[in-house]
Amino acid sequence: MARPKKRLEGLVAATITPMTEHGEINISVIGQYVDYLVEEQGVTNVFVNGTTGEGLSLDISERQQVAEEWVKKGKNKLDQVVIHVGALSLKDSQKLAQHAAEIGANGIAVIAPFFLKPWNKVRAEELLVGIQDKIPTFQGLKFSDTDLLDFGQCVDQNRQQQFTFLFGVDEQLLSALAMGATGAVGSTYNYLGKKTKQMLEAFQQNDFSSALNHQFHIQRFINFVVKLGFGVSQTKAIMSLVSGIPMGPPRLPLQKASREFTDNAKAKLKSLDFLPFADLNSGNLEACD
Repeated sequence: MARPKKRLEGLVAATITPMTEHGEINISVIGQYVDYLVEEQGVTNVFVNGTTGEGLSLDISERQQVAEEWVKKGKNKLDQVVIHVGALSLKDSQKLAQHAAEIGANGIAVIAPFFLKPWNKVRAEELLVGIQDKIPTFQGLKFSDTDLLDFGQCVDQNRQQQFTFLFGVDEQLLSALAMGATGAVGSTYNYLGKKTKQMLEAFQQNDFSSALNHQFHIQRFINFVVKLGFGVSQTKAIMSLVSGIPMGPPRLPLQKASREFTDNAKAKLKSLDFLPFADLNSGNLEACD
């Protein structure tokens, strides 16, 4: 992650890329999306064009359009707009990084090329050794694995550098906070941001019993949908349902979430009191069969 203008902390929503029924990007609703995150979920940081945003299913021009719209609509509303610029081609990543700088993004994040790759497995803690000598603007790490030993060593061995450590496994965030995470990037913060912020606040106040209860509450929903089959398609369906903003279907080769999934997810949200039933928007189910 390249250095933003100010330290990135707290919740970061891994944004969804809205699409039309024909699979074209639909940037016209991003302004509404920004307002929803800020006003309804209390989330003021975003991570654009990552896995949840189907970034690697978009071409360079599309990724640039989406990035531009988030920066434009987020001005004076969002604290941080981080653009993911990882690609299979390093040249594409360089082009996207330059574009992010030109449009005024607060920072960039990069996943390394993952098709043709080195044969040796390297732990995250090893990657961080001397990294600022190679990347002077390096700011921190988005850690999306469940290996808390590796994550903990990343934090422990880099305390003086004051890196940002963002955890990417939503259902295990409380554990990562105890290990020193400074924030989190996740798809569920699009619609469970308010509930997750309650957990963060309880943790910061040393009310660990309440924080644990909040984490268990969140886990009940995630555990439920994971058993049904949970990914980008299902995230789009839930977000359309909860926010009322049409997120559209995923881009091929992903398939739409089933109506059965959405009905079950809706019932679970209701049973957990995450949202009043009246707030569930059944009229925006374009992401479902």
